Amino acid sequence: MLDDLKYIHEKDGQDALGIAEKQWQQLDQTYDLGVFSNNPIENIVFAGMGGSALAALLANSWPGFTIPFEISRDYSIPKYISGKTLFIASSYSGNTEETIEALETARAESAQIAVITSGGKLQQIAQEQQYTLALLPSGLQPRFATLYSFKALISILAESNVIDKDTAFAEIAQAKEFLAQEISAWRPDIKTTDNIAKQLALELSGKTPVIYGGKLMAPVAYKWKISFNENAKNVAWYNQFPEFNHNEFLGWTSHPIDKPYGIIELHSNLEHERTQKRFEVSNRLLSGRWPNPHVVSVKGDTVLKQMLYAVALGDFVSLYLALLNGLNPTPVELIEKLKTELNN
Repeated sequence: MLDDLKYIHEKDGQDALGIAEKQWQQLDQTYDLGVFSNNPIENIVFAGMGGSALAALLANSWPGFTIPFEISRDYSIPKYISGKTLFIASSYSGNTEETIEALETARAESAQIAVITSGGKLQQIAQEQQYTLALLPSGLQPRFATLYSFKALISILAESNVIDKDTAFAEIAQAKEFLAQEISAWRPDIKTTDNIAKQLALELSGKTPVIYGGKLMAPVAYKWKISFNENAKNVAWYNQFPEFNHNEFLGWTSHPIDKPYGIIELHSNLEHERTQKRFEVSNRLLSGRWPNPHVVSVKGDTVLKQMLYAVALGDFVSLYLALLNGLNPTPVELIEKLKTELNN
């Protein structure tokens, strides 16, 4: 089925696989950000929901932060926000009600505000109030615009002098070329025998994926969860090592081994050496108690390369799983229905 290009094109009517294949190009996007405050920044708060929060989660792994950084995924925001807070509101549609309410609260606290959006109410507010604005290309599902949002966030951080602009952009340029090369091995025209994304999708078919990563790869594990949820319409879970060893580890030790789960471990050789050992020891101790994990040894010689590699691979796996589920991966009708019902 996954080697049947006619079937793929029929099911993937909005070319989600094509978007995934070209996602490395999103890192070329530049943003005319407009006004920046010269006031000192003591902390950063990023407000966003769902796919619009992914860029911030990834930024925790790379480039990381030297000042406090918090992600708010709710209507409310931290009480410490002040005029020395860089507050970034992110909503791809520009109409996410939680993010808009959070922005209004941040404005009342005189925070320094930046906006990441493709339009909607957030664009209108940013332009009216002359906030820093990263305007994303429109017409995509938020989860398909992750690298657009990521580049926008890095651009805002660089222009705010939170990170070094030249260093960050040089590393992104190198990682972009690496990603373009790796993605070519997962295209639909690459046969299953030579395509690890298709192989992993087949292994996960009919199961609930559970994805694990260490500190560096945990945001990517969450991205895999979102992709399985929204692309394949498949429930999925994720967790992080070493926290896993302090609770969930024991949860796998009862009941029959034939559990209806597909376990994916995202292994990075750049994780803390004790975290790497925890994967090894945990798999040995759980042998015979849980399904054998599918280990993905992420490629790349930097955190950024590994992160981008794993993000893109997860996209392809989830899209192929959607096709195995007989579904068009792009629409999210139930989410749209929920928004409509909430507004009634």
